[in-house]
Amino acid sequence: MCPEEIQNINNPEKLLNKEDHSDRHFRTKGFIRAILIALAAALIIKMFFIEADVIPTGSMENTLLAGDFIIVNKSAYTISTPRTIPLTNITFPYFKIINTSSPKLNDVIVFRYPGNLDEIQSAGEIDFIKRIIGCPGDTLQIINKTVYINKNKIPLPPNAFISRLNILNSGIADKRIFPQGRNWNSDNYGPVVIPKNGMTVDLNPKNINEWGILIEREQAPKIVSVEGTVITINGIPARKYKFTKNYFFVMGDSRDDSMDSRYWGFLLEDNIIGKTVLVYWSWELPVSLQAFFHSIRWSRILKIIH
Repeated sequence: MCPEEIQNINNPEKLLNKEDHSDRHFRTKGFIRAILIALAAALIIKMFFIEADVIPTGSMENTLLAGDFIIVNKSAYTISTPRTIPLTNITFPYFKIINTSSPKLNDVIVFRYPGNLDEIQSAGEIDFIKRIIGCPGDTLQIINKTVYINKNKIPLPPNAFISRLNILNSGIADKRIFPQGRNWNSDNYGPVVIPKNGMTVDLNPKNINEWGILIEREQAPKIVSVEGTVITINGIPARKYKFTKNYFFVMGDSRDDSMDSRYWGFLLEDNIIGKTVLVYWSWELPVSLQAFFHSIRWSRILKIIH
C-alpha cells in the first residue's frame, strides 16, 4: 500500500472531500458541455431551419398584426448557406444547397428587401413580409384594386383588406410606381409579365427603365447603359436579354397601406428567406408595464398563418 493510500485511510474525511470535489468537477464539465451542445444546436437551427421575427407594421393586416411574433420556416423552399452569422454582422456568400419546394401563390413569405424603385441593392439589411400574388412567367394585372393572374380573377385573402372608396382611375400615373414611365398606379396596374428563368425580353429605349434595374440586380451593378437608341450590357450592344433567375410579385394584405412590388418591382427568388408558419406570441403595441397582461392578444398565440 502506497503512503498516500495509508494517509487517506487514516484521514477518511480528506478522502471524502477529494471524491466530492472530483464529482463536482465532473458534473460542472458535463453541465458546460451540455450548454455548449445546446447553443450549437440552436445556432444551427437558426442559421438553416427556423427564424423568429416580429411584425412591426400593419401592411399585412388583418392576417398579421403589428406586435405579432412569428416563426419562419427557412427550409420551406430551400436549404442554403446562412446570409449572416446570428448576433454578428459577418456575412456569408449565399448559395443554395438543396431545393425542397417552390414558392406558391398566396404563400406569406419573409424576404430581404431588394431596394427602392431606383436602387440596384437596398442600402441596409431589411426584411419584409408579404404575400405572393404572382409567380414566375405569370401575367399580372390590377383593375380597380382587383388582381388578375393570366386573366383570371384572384380572390382577396380571407383576412385581407382593401377600401373600394377613392379608387385611382386607369391612366392616372403615380411616379412612385414601378416601372417608371408607365401610366400606372396602385389601383390600376399592368398588365406585366413576371420574369422567369430562361425568359427573353426585347430591349429598347422605351422599356429599359422596366428591365434595366432588374438586369443589374440579377447580374451586377451598373452594367446597363443607354446612349441614344443604343443599349449596352457589359459594354456589348444588346437588343434582347435572357433572364437567369425566377421572380415573384408580392403584395401586403392591407393593400392600401403596403409598400410592395407595385412600388419597387419584382422579387428575386434568391431574396426569399422563408415561409411564415405560426404566430407564437402577440401583443398590442406599444406595450406598457402597467397594462402588460391587457396588451396580450391571447387569441392569436399559436395561430397558424394562412
